Formats: sequence, C-alpha cells, structure tokens
Amino acid sequence: MKTLVIHPKDNSTEFLTEIYKDIPHKRVITGNMTKWEVGKLIGQYDRIIMCGHGVPSGLLSVGQFHTNNGLIIDWSFVYLLSKRKECIYIWCNSDRFVNQHKLKGFYSGMFVSEVGESQFCGVSSPQQVVTESNNTFSKIMSKYINKNVKTIHENVKKEYGKFSETNKVGYYNNERLYLNE
Repeated sequence: MKTLVIHPKDNSTEFLTEIYKDIPHKRVITGNMTKWEVGKLIGQYDRIIMCGHGVPSGLLSVGQFHTNNGLIIDWSFVYLLSKRKECIYIWCNSDRFVNQHKLKGFYSGMFVSEVGESQFCGVSSPQQVVTESNNTFSKIMSKYINKNVKTIHENVKKEYGKFSETNKVGYYNNERLYLNE
C-alpha cells in the first residue's frame, strides 16, 4: 500500500514522526508545497496520514505550506479523502472535520500534546506527564500503523487505554480516539 504522510514541520509535533517511521512505500511531506500540489499527491496514494496541529476546519499548515487560509487540509480535499477508507487524522478536533464531511478512517478529537492544552482541557499536568503520553501514543501507533484502520483503532484504544490508567493526559486523549468505517 502506498502511503502519503502530511505532517507540517513543527518542533512541538515532532513526536508524531515515530508513528510513520517504519512504513514502507511512503512519501512524507512537511512543507514547501502548494495546496494544489498536495491535492495532486493525495490522488496518487492509497492511504493518507495527516498529523500535526489543527482546528475543526482542518490541518494547520503552520507556515510550512503555501495556502491562502492557513490550512493545508480543509474542505477542498474532502472529495479526494472521501474516496479513501484508510485515512488517519491526528490533529486537535479532527473529529469535527471528519464527522462534518462524513469521512472514513481513524481520527482524534481534542488531543492534548502540550502543557498549555492540558491546562485548557482540565487535565493540568507537568511536561513529564504530557511527554510520556505523547511518546507512548506514538510508540503504540507505530506498532500497528501498517495494519488497517480498524485494527489500529482497536489495538491503540486497548494499549493506550491500559497506559492511561496511570496518566490522566493519556486518559483524556484515549477517550477521544475514533473510527468511522
């Protein structure tokens, strides 16, 4: 399976690179492209993994891609993404994007990956707890990333859920991991 990874370069989401490092036949794009070029690539791949910072309306470009609205993934890609069941959306509030557009795949709701987010979301935690959650999530995801999204969802929910028994950030995040088939 050919995989396209869209992960805007950003030090605060660097931990997510663990997820896809062992995927064969992948192309990782981190910036310096137009939305048109990204759309053309999406059409050429079987699986699309999108991760980084985001909002309910899409994946933020964080200044790495050439866009007119600050988003590298938004409504303009819905048609292309709707043709794929093997999509993975890991950004804050991607659930609202996926559900609004009736897309398929594995996705997250609000995902706490920084201390400020932990405070905002009511699970105030020191950096060590947040970092442990981030690294554990990415490590578990990487174990299953070459499986189908249903298998990924089942196993990540189970293993990250076990971890989250002792990490409140992990618990918060695990409660917001979803699958649309």
